[in-house]
Amino acid sequence: MAPDIAALTAELRDMAAADHQSAVYANSDDPAEQLAWRRLTARHGDRLDEVMDEYGWPTADLVGEEAARAAWLIAQHADRQLDVQRRALQLMRQAVSAGSAGPRELAFLHDRTLVNEGRKQVYGTQIAGVKDGVPVPWPCEEPERMDERRAEVGIEPFDEYVAKFSMA
Repeated sequence: MAPDIAALTAELRDMAAADHQSAVYANSDDPAEQLAWRRLTARHGDRLDEVMDEYGWPTADLVGEEAARAAWLIAQHADRQLDVQRRALQLMRQAVSAGSAGPRELAFLHDRTLVNEGRKQVYGTQIAGVKDGVPVPWPCEEPERMDERRAEVGIEPFDEYVAKFSMA
């Protein structure tokens, strides 16, 4: 692995680790913690944009499985940078078509981007909140076909998925 690719791989993994550590602040009651989360995800989104300028989508073939998943996570959390999310979605879609990225992660990013655009999601991966201990998804296109679409990309049925988040 070339030195610059090795450094990029380490950087992406470090960014994902920082994301995981700070994610608890995303919905904090403390505005300072929420602001810290927003700053972190904005910094990471900016850096991912630079990475995409230089390398395109950072695939597992380029940076390894863990760092490729880190890039996806960074794109997922770039909620206030729709240009970065849309670009990541486009590049990831090309990578999936070429067989160098996974359709499951693409489905999550697709839904996340749609929801951030104020549109209905396709796969039901994005949860709007919890009501009476039950996770409630953002509105979904053709909800009766949601599990069929989820199966096509390797995502478990919606009921199994939300059971992981249930507070009941």
